[in-house]
This record gives sequence, C-alpha cells and structure tokens, in this order.
Amino acid sequence: MLKRLEMTNVGPAPSMELELAPRLNLLTGDNGLGKSFLFDITWWALTRKWPVEVNANLTAGKKGLPSAPGEATIRFSFTGKVKEEQYESSYTRKDQAWTGRPGRPVNPELVLYAMADGSFAVWDPARNYWRTQNGVDVQERRPAYVFNPSEIWDGLKGEDGKPLCNGLVQDWAGWQKENGEAFHSLKSVLETLSPSEAEPITPGKLTRISLDDARDIPTLAMPYGQDVPVLHASSGMRRIIALAYVLVWAWEEHRKASELLTDFTTHQVIFLVDEIESHLHPKWQLKIIRSLLEVMKSLAPTAEVQLLVSTHSPLVLASVESYFDENKDAWFDLDYDPKAETGVTLNRRPFEPQGDASNWLTGDAFDLPSARNPEYAQLMEEAAELLDDSNATEERVVEMHQRLSAALNPKDSFLFRWRGICSKRGLLS
Repeated sequence: MLKRLEMTNVGPAPSMELELAPRLNLLTGDNGLGKSFLFDITWWALTRKWPVEVNANLTAGKKGLPSAPGEATIRFSFTGKVKEEQYESSYTRKDQAWTGRPGRPVNPELVLYAMADGSFAVWDPARNYWRTQNGVDVQERRPAYVFNPSEIWDGLKGEDGKPLCNGLVQDWAGWQKENGEAFHSLKSVLETLSPSEAEPITPGKLTRISLDDARDIPTLAMPYGQDVPVLHASSGMRRIIALAYVLVWAWEEHRKASELLTDFTTHQVIFLVDEIESHLHPKWQLKIIRSLLEVMKSLAPTAEVQLLVSTHSPLVLASVESYFDENKDAWFDLDYDPKAETGVTLNRRPFEPQGDASNWLTGDAFDLPSARNPEYAQLMEEAAELLDDSNATEERVVEMHQRLSAALNPKDSFLFRWRGICSKRGLLS
C-alpha cells in the first residue's frame, strides 16, 4: 500500500505531504488546487510512467513539472510483500525527465486509475513487469494499459496495431455469449454498483443498432421494461458500467496472466478515482464508495484494497460517516489562503460526522458561508438584522415576512423561528 507521498517544488505549493491510510483516502478541495495533479503524481509514483507517456491521445494525465526554478523532488514509500520501500526522484532539466534509482522500480501490486474525463489506466504486475537480462534490469513488456474515453468502449491497440484490449462493447458481448465466469462477475459488479435495489443494473439482450455496425451491442434492461443499448445510456450509467468493465477486465486479465506465469494473483490492489461523483445522481453518490470497496473485495477476496478518491460532493462525504475508521481511513483537504506564505495547503483533517450533507457544505471541506441559495441567504441576513433593529416597524416586518414566505419552504426552520419571534414581539398577527 502507498504509505507516504512528498513533493517539493512540484504542483501548486512549495511542498506537500500525505501520510496515507491503508483503506480509504478522501481528497477534497476547490477547482484548480491540484486534486487531479496529486492523483497523476500518485499514479506515477506507483508505476513510474505518466499516463500521457503511455498514451499520447489523452487530454489528462500530463507529466508533472517543477513549479519554480531550483531542485524539484518527489519522494514516496509503500509497503511491499516484506518491507517498506522508499524512493526519491529528482527532475533533471537537461533531460526533461524525472530520474531516480536506476534499474527496475520496486512496484506495488495491481494499480487502477479512473480519471475525471473518462480515461482509465491499469498497471498489472503480471503483464507490465520487468526482467533481468545480462545483469541489467529492462522493462520486458509495455509499461501500463492506458485508455482514452473512446478506447474503453471500442478497444485499445498497441503501436504494432495488435489489440491489447477488445473494449467494453466487444468484451461484454463476448462474455455474455459465453455466459462464463467473466460475465457472471460483470453481472455481480453491476448489481453491487446499482443505485438501489429497486433499480438494479441488469444486462439485457444483445442487439444491433445500425446496418453499418456489425457488432452485437450490449444493452441494459431498464426498470421501465425497455432494453437500452449501452452506447445510448445516460452519462451516469456509462460512468458506472465503464467502472464495472475496467474492474472486471483488469482482474480477469490479471488472473489469466498469473495462471500463464504459474504465479499467485496480487495481494494488493490500489484504486485511484478522480471526481468519483461525476455524472452520478445523488442516490448513487450516497453509496458509490461503499459499493466500490465491496466490488473490489469480491473480485479479489484475499487482497488488501486501498482506495483513493477525490470529490466535490457533500453527499459522498456524508455517505461514509457510518463506517469511516480513523485507523483505516483518512481525509485530506486542499485549501487556498492568499494570506499564507505557501498559498495552497494540504491538510489531513479529523473526520467528524456532520449528520447532514448540508453541514459538509459549510464545513472545512467546502467552506461555503451557507448551503442555501445565495439570494435567500442574503434575505435571511436582512431579516435577522431587522429583528435586531429596535426601531423596526410592523410594516417593515410584514413586508419581510411576505418576502421570506415567498422564498422559503413553509416548514423551513428559519421561517418557523422568524414567525415565533415576530409573534412574541407583537409584530405579526
């Protein structure tokens, strides 16, 4: 598992440090403060390749660069099979590259990365390994499998044109026709990732969608009785089924490769998910993290699982309150303070249940002054000031009451207190 990540002169702050938890790590922060960048750094630390170095067609996963003149370093450590391994890399400006200990890097186990734009990356110890030849460590096979959003669906090819992955459409159809272990795993994963028991994600019958497309297209059996081709599914559905496919594909390929090598399957899985709530309905946001942990544990029951997630959603934070464990989990928050010398700061904060998603909005995670519509929040401030005005007339109070009644729900707690105070003072009949 990744234990520590430290950067100097890389990213939005002069230095950043993370002491990661072994199970769940949550990352919050405003746009532009470096959440995705931290995930790219983490992927590089675990694989020693930037995603865009493996697949130049990406719009995400760019190489990290020094943010100012002077030395730039990335240090990290992770627990291997036997002991904790440490690594340090410095940026060599003449080579425009990050350099470190020569030879093969001490890689962890299976690493998955779901990027915010729909790209995915997979590093598999059974397929992306190094070999010693004539006393020299060389990378025998490709450094990773990195997909842009369309390649997840249509397939990934190597530089020689040979297929590296058939893609979601073709694999799903093939698995469904075989009705073997892979398809049963996919159905189980889709069921676990469903938004609710009343709305299960269930594969429907294969179909054709065009005279010009000879592929059998998987479908989703919708609760209203229609089978919808996966290519026509909503953005939220496509996000979920892409996650499900990558998890099943990565594990199936890892398992088969391990069998060919007569080796054991991985004992650790590290999964990075940037903006986990992307395109998801609130009811999905309330269960997605628990569902992913359950899915990964079901696919790899003997492996340790470490999940790193970034989010802008108070519902995602609220969803983990019932099982967040300070011994296994951590919450990190990126903040910008124009008065601070460093500008951007990264803090590991104590995770305290808020009891309500709106309380997360006004807490340290999102720093909003109010969870309400800004115009209504301003109206309530004016109402509060009016109550503090000893010269407030009944006419002004009645006018404010009409404005509040038009803006707020009749059961709103503020409106309820407002009525009570005004009535007690004889300002409202």
